[in-house]
Amino acid sequence: MNRAIQPRSRKTRALGLLPSRLVITRVRATRKTLFLTFDDGPHPEFTPRVLDLLRTHDATATFFLIGERIDQYPELVRRIVADGHALGNHSWSHPRMDELPLAQQLAEIERTDAALSRYDGSGTHPFRPPCGVLPPNLLLHFARIGRTVAFWSYDSHDYQQLPAPTLFAQMQADPPCSGDTLLMHDDTEATVQLLAALLPRWRDEGFEVRAMPRGRG
Repeated sequence: MNRAIQPRSRKTRALGLLPSRLVITRVRATRKTLFLTFDDGPHPEFTPRVLDLLRTHDATATFFLIGERIDQYPELVRRIVADGHALGNHSWSHPRMDELPLAQQLAEIERTDAALSRYDGSGTHPFRPPCGVLPPNLLLHFARIGRTVAFWSYDSHDYQQLPAPTLFAQMQADPPCSGDTLLMHDDTEATVQLLAALLPRWRDEGFEVRAMPRGRG
């Protein structure tokens, strides 16, 4: 196993020390639950297959969508909502937020909220910064307005372009625990194969798989 690939990074552990009203990483679960999230969609090939797997295994998830892809694939966004999943905000164009002034960061978020609201009627959505880059000025702004950043506590590393069996072995070596929020991406073949192996395993281990709580704002 590649030692550089760790599901729980120092950064996510540090963010987990912040109040959950500001940043959500882990979730207090009253039942044995994993909170599943997907970034970077919707994808015309892979998102439908992810949705099929989730439906088969009675699982729900939060889909953090890139704004400029939302109206490219409206039928997929409608299906995400119709299947009982939650929509999340992953910015409009997936920039590194620390390379933008605050006004431009907020414009990315607000434009995506507006696009998402056409599908679920909600004015705001859980926000996850692209690549996990969370500038201090954006975090402070969210603290002032009472809005929560939706992060994660467990990284599947499915964006590493590794084969699904390798990813599966890595996750089994250090598996998620109840209350973990899992980071995955619905835009690769490896993720689909990985999810197909994980969902029945989690069911057999007694986990429910659900969308993450919304937080504030």
